[in-house]
Amino acid sequence: MSNPEHHTGGAVKERVTPKKQEPELYKVLLLNDDYSTMDFVIHVLESVFQKSPAEAYRIMLQVHTQGRGLAGVYPWEVAETKVQTVTDMAKDNGFPLRAVVEGNA
Repeated sequence: MSNPEHHTGGAVKERVTPKKQEPELYKVLLLNDDYSTMDFVIHVLESVFQKSPAEAYRIMLQVHTQGRGLAGVYPWEVAETKVQTVTDMAKDNGFPLRAVVEGNA
């Protein structure tokens, strides 16, 4: 058997554990328009972003009164998919509702 000290020069090697890096997160915002109904915005928030009815209503009011509202915070790929889903749903229902991805959260 070989002596392990010969391989390390007598020093104890530390096992290096790779650091888990959290993915960067991005905000998905809904933008106000003059045509999308409040009910449709609530439906989008509940179905696409899994918001409770109360939370969806609160965000919808924020979109309505402040021009935009935070729908959620996600890794880039998820955020992009959510924006595309909102765009497709709005188009299919005849509304111009838009969602955008904004910088790091």
